[in-house]
Amino acid sequence: MGLTIGVDIGGTKIAAGVVDENGTVLATTRRPTPSASPADVEDVIASCVAELRSTHPDAAAIGIGAAGFIDAERSKIYVAPNLAWRDEPLRDAVQARTGLPVVVENDANAAAWAEHRFGAGRGEAHMVMVTVGTGIGGGIVLDGQLYRGRFGIGAEFGHMQMVQAGRRCGCGQHGCWEQYCSGRALLHEAREIADVQRGYGARLLELGGGRPEGIEAPEITQAAREGDPAARDCFEEIGSWLGQGLADLAAVLDPGLFVIGGGVADAGELLLAPARRVFTERLTGTGSRPQAAIRPAALGNAAGMVGAGDLARSR
Repeated sequence: MGLTIGVDIGGTKIAAGVVDENGTVLATTRRPTPSASPADVEDVIASCVAELRSTHPDAAAIGIGAAGFIDAERSKIYVAPNLAWRDEPLRDAVQARTGLPVVVENDANAAAWAEHRFGAGRGEAHMVMVTVGTGIGGGIVLDGQLYRGRFGIGAEFGHMQMVQAGRRCGCGQHGCWEQYCSGRALLHEAREIADVQRGYGARLLELGGGRPEGIEAPEITQAAREGDPAARDCFEEIGSWLGQGLADLAAVLDPGLFVIGGGVADAGELLLAPARRVFTERLTGTGSRPQAAIRPAALGNAAGMVGAGDLARSR
């Protein structure tokens, strides 16, 4: 199979593109994500597919990446919190609208597959991707195959419990990894510093318009790149939690490579340098065993689309 269409469903937008066998995106389109009903989302996906096929009629399958728990048959969404979906038969619904075969995949799995095939993980058969954005997502490639678990919902790294009775998480539990290592966690650190240590957090407070709640992630990154010590401390904290979590994953999965993506990872070495240091410190058997590399993701926002399209081809 040559061309496929990859669709990335986000909470605010649906992006779709024509993907060739080399992972190149030949054409793209996007629409706002409707919030009224699953049927409206399915109609928008069908509209995107029709637009792309008008210029690339040879596109022969559709891969859809969506945040949520996907069943083992890659057909149904058990739950997608950003879209309020429950037991949604997305594959069959989109197939009925488009007449093309459809594969549904978790968006982080799709991104991990894209990085394995075409990006930072190319050539590494044992790879784990961790996406550090608003929360934490991830994907696992073992022996060159995407690992999903018995029920299809594996690699939900963000909900590993790191702190007993810790911060409350949207999943209903407490102390999850993403409460300490994510965009939300970064904001929590910066706003707390600006609120209780106003002198130390003066630059952050300035960039936030004089209000701790006005501080956003781009301002924290800007201040850190300027050398502001408070902003750098925020990344040191988040990066340390990242390194701890990677060490825990290495103890279980023993990958050759960790690929780090997501919006927070755009800060580069501000995040990755403390993560690598703590990873080495906390790794089981450190100094006496091979150690996985830690690299930034290469494909950016296109990863989910590319991965979904390629998975449609391989299925």
